[in-house]
Amino acid sequence: MGRVAIVTDSSADLSPEQVAAHGLVVVPLFVRFGDREYRVGIDLTTEAFWEELQKPGAPFPSTAAPSPGTFQETFEAAFAAGAEAVVAVLIGAEISATFSAASLAKEALPGREIHLVDSRSTSMSTGFGAILAAEMAATGLPAAEIAERVRDRLPDLDLYVVVDTLEYLKRGGRISGARAAIGGVLSVKPIITVRDGHVDVAESPRTRAKARERLLQLLSAAPVERLAIIHTPTSTPDEVAAFRSELLARIPGGVDPAHVTASLLGATTGPHLGPGLIGAALLRAR
Repeated sequence: MGRVAIVTDSSADLSPEQVAAHGLVVVPLFVRFGDREYRVGIDLTTEAFWEELQKPGAPFPSTAAPSPGTFQETFEAAFAAGAEAVVAVLIGAEISATFSAASLAKEALPGREIHLVDSRSTSMSTGFGAILAAEMAATGLPAAEIAERVRDRLPDLDLYVVVDTLEYLKRGGRISGARAAIGGVLSVKPIITVRDGHVDVAESPRTRAKARERLLQLLSAAPVERLAIIHTPTSTPDEVAAFRSELLARIPGGVDPAHVTASLLGATTGPHLGPGLIGAALLRAR
């Protein structure tokens, strides 16, 4: 464990390889299918989640935040392993109770240096914040400065995805029923984003082809430092590769291949967006 431990949560959609490479600690959220509950990334892999979701007659999934006790145990373990401070980059406080749980855990450890960063987003937008924090920690920056620098980059984070339906967001309480009705008429394919910490419908193009084109325009509107393509199993490898290639060709100045990934949407955010999704999270260049 380094002098500054970097903690995030499973909503960050980081692969096991990314977690290991950056020395991150990931606190799992919970996914429930009926009376069965799983810790994301521990009892339930991303692939297993999508298999379960797409089974005929599968219960509608729900999610739950970790407890304050889980965060307290995580923080205490980091200090026991030699960390002098902790920086936790977490899913948006307006999206999940996760940040609140971490705040209670911090209050229970008044003698410890713990900095919480509300990413005001989810998926790889949160993941990029955690990776930035880990890279800064590796250079020896103090925890307070790491947290402040990550907060400074939050306006550069963006996330846009096209979904087949808003039903999952409605059932999960992330948008209103009236807003969800937009996605059920006239073959609308909503483009979802996160604005000011809230999940929102950015635009509602008619037909998937128009939605895909507008999605590419939104994602390539300005230079990009890091890019994470996000998709669900309903997209074939060829479709994902074509989307990746077209997006990279449109982004001004391109993107360093070392900072481009493509992966399945994780089991924490997946229950709220559903299958039939493609898009990307990105960190805009400065």
